[in-house]
Amino acid sequence: MTTTLKKLSASVLVLAVTFSLGTSSAFANGVISEHVNNLQAHIGEYTEEVHWLEEKFGSVVDAYEKDSKNVDTDALIEYWEEVDFHSAIETQYVPVYASIWQGIYGIKMGIENGKSVEDVRAEQTKLNQALWQALGAVKLASQYQKQGLVAKVQTTEVEPTTAPEVIDDIKKRLDRVVAKSAEQLTEVATTLVHDTYLQRFEGVEGALIELDADLVEDLEKDFNVTLPQAITGGKGVEAVRGVVETMQTKLDRARSLLVEAEKSRKDVF
Repeated sequence: MTTTLKKLSASVLVLAVTFSLGTSSAFANGVISEHVNNLQAHIGEYTEEVHWLEEKFGSVVDAYEKDSKNVDTDALIEYWEEVDFHSAIETQYVPVYASIWQGIYGIKMGIENGKSVEDVRAEQTKLNQALWQALGAVKLASQYQKQGLVAKVQTTEVEPTTAPEVIDDIKKRLDRVVAKSAEQLTEVATTLVHDTYLQRFEGVEGALIELDADLVEDLEKDFNVTLPQAITGGKGVEAVRGVVETMQTKLDRARSLLVEAEKSRKDVF
């Protein structure tokens, strides 16, 4: 197994364990069909869809090369939202899902801004790579699903019941913020940040202040200043991803503190 595949396998395994905790996410791109809970049976269909997407995305770039003035760039988004593979990767591996949207908009904005065909082809290559990486992630997830390591995908929101579960849910919501930024849905992304802070982080804030007040202060600034500014500042999805990755590290620390505090309370009683 190559180093890349090993890293991907490890990442998907982490996600599998996370999903097995029993939390769920809300998805912003329509109804999630039952196929996402039986990935193995649909791998052939997903593979065909990736080939189809490569061809369709390529046809848009070909059209740009032939006539740069008359290209329907909205078709790029329509193709992606048309396939079942869209929700398969969205429910299993959000970071690559975000990379696909980033690639789609790389082509779209390249064409709309009149960039050279070579530059647009470079974006197309990155998008194709993200699609195949996504297919690999879904294949790995299908194996974990088959082994019972991945809980059934919930299509409606399930409220987390413990403080560590709240942190897990916050982290998944932040992954979705990166995805929405990649889709260039700035208002959706900033609203998601705001709602996550109010509906999730504030619920564990009191307990965390007793454990590490400085950590809480840092995360409050991240939620209310740093991350919203990264989303709206026009610096691109990589800037948003960087802020989120830093927040994820802080949230891991918060989760460890909450787990340890819960363990200490149980030991006392």
